[in-house]
Amino acid sequence: MSHITIYHNPACGTSRNTLALIRNSGVEPEIILYLETPPSREKLVSLIADMGIPVRALLRTNVEPYHDLNLAQGSFTEEQIIDAMMDHPILINRPIVVTPLGTQLCRPSEIVLDILPYAQQGAFSKEDGELIVNDQGQRVK
Repeated sequence: MSHITIYHNPACGTSRNTLALIRNSGVEPEIILYLETPPSREKLVSLIADMGIPVRALLRTNVEPYHDLNLAQGSFTEEQIIDAMMDHPILINRPIVVTPLGTQLCRPSEIVLDILPYAQQGAFSKEDGELIVNDQGQRVK
């Protein structure tokens, strides 16, 4: 079995759907509740590099610390944004999934299918009822 890690927030529907898609591939991932156990600065920088995204792309914009800290200003450096994420883990967008095939910010949740090493084992619909995987385990969206 391949090792898979999800940086998860159980209060987030996208994160719950992503976790369910991982489990639908027959794998029980390592679940890191990142609000309780945030990644170290070094790990966060590594995850961002592995995803190949700019730091700002991982920044949640719909939470109070974003507005309170005026992070919408373009004058913040990547280091300053990472500092804010370290001080306020709620600013880290989620879920982040790490597999042997890559690291992704899985928004929308079905992006995880691109990096899962094993096929889906059956049909899967998101919590809102949207069909993502059919009865044959094939992606429909």
